[in-house]
Amino acid sequence: MIRGVRGATTVEADINEEVLQETARLVQEMANANNISPEDIASVIISTTPDITSAFPARAVRSLSGWTYVPVMCTHEMNVPNGLEKCIRLLMHVNTVKGQQEIQHIYLNNAVQLRPDLVK
Repeated sequence: MIRGVRGATTVEADINEEVLQETARLVQEMANANNISPEDIASVIISTTPDITSAFPARAVRSLSGWTYVPVMCTHEMNVPNGLEKCIRLLMHVNTVKGQQEIQHIYLNNAVQLRPDLVK
């Protein structure tokens, strides 16, 4: 069965290295928390708020060991007034036998405010 695994993080500044570093950290924490290997992944969608333009976060995913062939796509989030700034959101579609409530969604940095009910 395919399940969605959600995650989000923020960056302090729209700097290429920081965007890539925080995206890689988020992906690795999502994979580790859910025992996901790249072979389990059907696809990954990454969105950024419109204030992130310095890098394609997908580059961070493709640079991880074993992740070269994982399909990844980037897009921008809606520009909603008073929305969380400098945010990178990720949706990973994963083949798993885990139930919906067993999935561990990961929220880092200021993104913890998006889903405090899911943050451990």
